[in-house]
Amino acid sequence: MSRVPSITSAPRSQTDEQHGRLGRYMLSMGIRTACFLLAIVTEGWLRWTFAAAAIVLPYIAVVFANAGRERGTGGVDDAVDHPELTAGPEPRPLTPPTEEGPR
Repeated sequence: MSRVPSITSAPRSQTDEQHGRLGRYMLSMGIRTACFLLAIVTEGWLRWTFAAAAIVLPYIAVVFANAGRERGTGGVDDAVDHPELTAGPEPRPLTPPTEEGPR
């Protein structure tokens, strides 16, 4: 029986993974910028809430951006058994051509 790696368990390419990580980081930094601007224009307890979020979000953004290849291993352990991929019967030996030509 042959073990074939499952395509759904294959890891994402490094370029795609880095693009996704950059997108998550930029989204978090965009939210941080909005919190910073809202901390400037609001008053009272809301100002301090936005200021706290603007201070904490860079740490959270880095942690989420660095969460990379841990998601799927995509190794031989994820192989799938395919009994139909086993070797078939022995091939017939080739016979020498006859003088009559092809049939």
